[in-house]
Amino acid sequence: MDAQTQAAPISFPCSGCGGAMAFDSESQTLKCPYCGGEHPIPESDVRPIEHEYDAEDDEESPEATDWGVAQQTIHCESCGGETIIPALQTAGACVFCGSPKVLSQGDKASMRPETMIPFQVSMEEAVASFRAWKKKRWFVPNAFKKGSVKSKLTGIYIPFWTYDADTASSYSAERGDYHYRTVTRTRTVNGKTETYTATERYTVWHRVSGDYGRSFDDILIPASGQYETKLLEKLGNFDLAELTGYKPEYLSGFIAERYSIDRRQGWELAEEQIDAALREEIEGEIGGDEIRGLRIRTGIFNRTYKHVLLPVWNANYSYRSKTYRYMVNGQTGLVAGHAPRSAVKITFFVLVLLAAAAAALYLYVQYG
Repeated sequence: MDAQTQAAPISFPCSGCGGAMAFDSESQTLKCPYCGGEHPIPESDVRPIEHEYDAEDDEESPEATDWGVAQQTIHCESCGGETIIPALQTAGACVFCGSPKVLSQGDKASMRPETMIPFQVSMEEAVASFRAWKKKRWFVPNAFKKGSVKSKLTGIYIPFWTYDADTASSYSAERGDYHYRTVTRTRTVNGKTETYTATERYTVWHRVSGDYGRSFDDILIPASGQYETKLLEKLGNFDLAELTGYKPEYLSGFIAERYSIDRRQGWELAEEQIDAALREEIEGEIGGDEIRGLRIRTGIFNRTYKHVLLPVWNANYSYRSKTYRYMVNGQTGLVAGHAPRSAVKITFFVLVLLAAAAAALYLYVQYG
């Protein structure tokens, strides 16, 4: 589909030199990279709102609205250049002069999140976090662990859904408890039959049933289909108490993405987490040594959601002609990523485990 031109992007010129200002994570202000001038960002009085999940009709919900064509064109007012960026992206930088742009989103099809967490970890701090992270990896080549890795980090505001829900479950199952008894057995040693006693385990089964109530708060679901979900989930230690009202100033100098996983798709993923958590907790409630035939029936009510933007540093790097990715939580500095593996270290570790298993088997045969 042909690219279309959006409304004029919002930019933030420096009052001192006219340069394009960008958000600075250290000072939490707009800062000019040329003269160093800073412009405070007024504190937002917007607080996170939990929207009732079932209250909106599909026609009114933002995820049911067409978010635009495959590509969009930004016309840079600073240099006159035009940049093509993905349709899901709402902020970026001009590839010609580098000035940051935030797309003006004035229509319903481009509804923005109400709240977000601004970047608090700088690019330099993100790189330092990655260096510390790779030094702690066990099965990576020593040259990678100790050497320098060149990578280009991109600051991205990634969309997330959060969900709250109350649940009421009823369950039934069979609980197995281990018991032990002493039995008499015979064995042949050096051609002679001898009698010995041994401890034998057996299981006693009981039927159990009950009710279990549980409330879930801020189940965090990535709303982006552009990045590896597992890496995003590992970065999920965001402090959502720090959510603040959306301001385009926070996006200046960074990339921001519109969600590609809608509210209902996100809820399906959240429901999977709810089911898994309930199963684990109910199994703990039942207790015993074994559980079989567990059946859980759950009612879910009081569902609410929020749509938020959260800061992530994203990077790709190459090592011995292979590409790897890592991400850094832009609020906490937590790192998640992929690293090269050392075949030598993994082989040595497996041989050590096999040797330990062989030694244990030998001792069992000799003295068991």
